[in-house]
Amino acid sequence: MSCPRQLIGRRRALAAGTGLATGALLPPAGASRTAAAAPAYTNPVIWQDFADIDVIRVGATYYASASTMHYSPGAPVLRSYDLVNWEIAGHSVPTLDFGAKYDLNGGRGYVRGIWASSLAHRPSNGTFYWLGQIDFARTYIYTATAVEGPWSRLTTIGTPYYDAGLLVDTDDTLYVAYGNTTISVAQLSRDGRSQVRTQQVFTTPSSVGTLEGSRFYKINGQYYIFLTRPANGQYILKSSSGPFGPYTMRQVLLDLRGPIPGGGVPHQGGLVQTQNGAWYYLAFVDAYPGGRVPALAPVTWTPDGWPVVQLVNGAWGTSYPSPAVPTPPRQVTPMTGVDTFDGTRLKPRWEWNHNPDNTKWSVDNGLTLRTATVTNDLYGARNTLTHRIQGPTSTATALLDFSAMRDGDRAGLALLRDSSAWIGVKRDGGVTRVVMVNGLTMDGNWNTTGTGTEVASATVSGGRIWLRASADIRPGAARPGTFSYSTDGTSFIRLGPAFSMGNDWRFFMGYRFALFNHATQALGGAVRVARFELSTP
Repeated sequence: MSCPRQLIGRRRALAAGTGLATGALLPPAGASRTAAAAPAYTNPVIWQDFADIDVIRVGATYYASASTMHYSPGAPVLRSYDLVNWEIAGHSVPTLDFGAKYDLNGGRGYVRGIWASSLAHRPSNGTFYWLGQIDFARTYIYTATAVEGPWSRLTTIGTPYYDAGLLVDTDDTLYVAYGNTTISVAQLSRDGRSQVRTQQVFTTPSSVGTLEGSRFYKINGQYYIFLTRPANGQYILKSSSGPFGPYTMRQVLLDLRGPIPGGGVPHQGGLVQTQNGAWYYLAFVDAYPGGRVPALAPVTWTPDGWPVVQLVNGAWGTSYPSPAVPTPPRQVTPMTGVDTFDGTRLKPRWEWNHNPDNTKWSVDNGLTLRTATVTNDLYGARNTLTHRIQGPTSTATALLDFSAMRDGDRAGLALLRDSSAWIGVKRDGGVTRVVMVNGLTMDGNWNTTGTGTEVASATVSGGRIWLRASADIRPGAARPGTFSYSTDGTSFIRLGPAFSMGNDWRFFMGYRFALFNHATQALGGAVRVARFELSTP
């Protein structure tokens, strides 16, 4: 993931023209596949915001981890049985306990927190490891015996392993590749709690520029560090002499046309091998305003041990034969559909904007949000609950019981990013109205520059309302978001003008749907969300 000093280079990279990947289109090598007879999949394999992907296979199951910045819990773990259909299984970082700013308490953690990190599995103890650096200060390692959790912090290491890749070697030694332009390798202690040694192993040539986003592999006795040139290239380092090198470099792809019209070059993901020996590269595509979405392509290897992405008409294909894998044991849980907040826990599709105040919300066959902050600034309000938008277009509908709101309260459904808008309920002077508000903005340091302007409203009565937000997140331009409401759940009334969702990349995370409830006068009010539905046309 690009850090602030790479902003100009990343902007230039995103604007670069498209071209051909290096390497010829080779026939599949190695393990046999029945590709000709296999059904096809279409990219992106997940049209939701999951970036900086690390992907592994444990037995017959694939897992992937992604960046979440200031959202909590952090570092979602995705699960798949075929590399094409994915579900959210859990989160590696239960809470962002890295300082008060992640609680929206005297500061903000926007565009900080969980950056590019690594997920690995250690067969010797049957344990999953998540490793990532926070705020360029230190590295944290969390472990669990199942990706659903519970995850717990194993250790904190003083060296910040920037954009790290964790390798469990065949002799069970733990190594970490990390860095920006200057790439280093660290060896961890046997228990994974401390650093034994670290050594610089590679300096990126000036002709290449920036390399980061390390993924670390041992394949056929060779050590590989898979690196990103943000945001238009992928390179790989190879060592035949051990994890500390020396390494030689080869370009994997540069300015490769991607599979999403208007989107960027696939990059910064990971390599994974199927049970029958076939290799795949799961990368992400810059696809704002929706974010960074995963795309999958098969990989073959040259006789001298270098990976080659398989192209379709000189580009990353929009479609490929599906991986030849055993029949999945079950269908994965869809990332769209209805959530009635059954049970007493949030499903892993949900993430809070910063850490929540856990005394002010509950799930009990419905979601209750009690006001947790007195503010007129949604960006400073705690307990805003977010859900990724499904591309290319989707609609979120929430059934809101507002009967327990108090004067000055604001509750509703937002399209949330550094420029935001929302539809919701305002209660002032005993009068309840449904309103559409836009003009919520941040500057480049993620400070609030606009708290919003009410642009449309209608009086409502009773105690419940259906709120709806529809989002077009096709990349390449600013796209419209629209809002509507209903008093019967059937007939919806459009409210306010279309909201323009910007496609600038600098906030990194894409737009999200967000449920919120905050006070502007005094705490004590509450709303209840009985139902949330994410649907596509």
